[in-house]
Amino acid sequence: MTDDSRTYSSTLVNAEAERRRGRHVCVVDGDGFSKLLRGRPAPCLELRRARTGRVRPVAAATTEAHILGGPLRVRRTGRRSSADLTLDLNRLDEATAVHEATVGALIAHLSRQGIEAYTYSSGAPEFDAGWSRGEDVFVAEVKSLTGAREDQQIRLGIGQILDYAHQLRSAHPSTVIHPVLVLEKRPSAARWTALAEGVGLRLTWAPGFSGI
Repeated sequence: MTDDSRTYSSTLVNAEAERRRGRHVCVVDGDGFSKLLRGRPAPCLELRRARTGRVRPVAAATTEAHILGGPLRVRRTGRRSSADLTLDLNRLDEATAVHEATVGALIAHLSRQGIEAYTYSSGAPEFDAGWSRGEDVFVAEVKSLTGAREDQQIRLGIGQILDYAHQLRSAHPSTVIHPVLVLEKRPSAARWTALAEGVGLRLTWAPGFSGI
């Protein structure tokens, strides 16, 4: 799709026009389309003009393309009606719904700052949300506190996001990676904020998402 002699130009021009109207059209190349067919995320490509005046897709940024995938979307959740283990399954779904609501609130919070949230790229750790500010990349794990012990959820989230950040720093040593733990609400124990600061982790929660 980067070959200006191909007949993709009119399609890409239309995609660019739709983006200018405020309708985001995701553009992927052949490799990205193959990833989608396999159920994997594919990076959404920017559109730039070639010397001939035609529009061609290019990766948004070399490093980010290996960390941040396509635009982040809130997944649909539902409640189960099975007679067996109804209470446990409903509590699990409730926690999932709260998780996705927190993801949606985070997307909206970043959008108000002109920042787009992304999912993880193919080969990157499966973090819940990612975004960039300049050359810095932020990766976040989102944890609901509904239907589970708060301390267990927070400990799990800290371990996950620190592991993700370590993997990314090892793979991209020239990129500044900021790990972020996002909670659905303020934790009841104030000690978590001090712990997060001590291990180089940003801790924030809905609805204000202070610090990000």
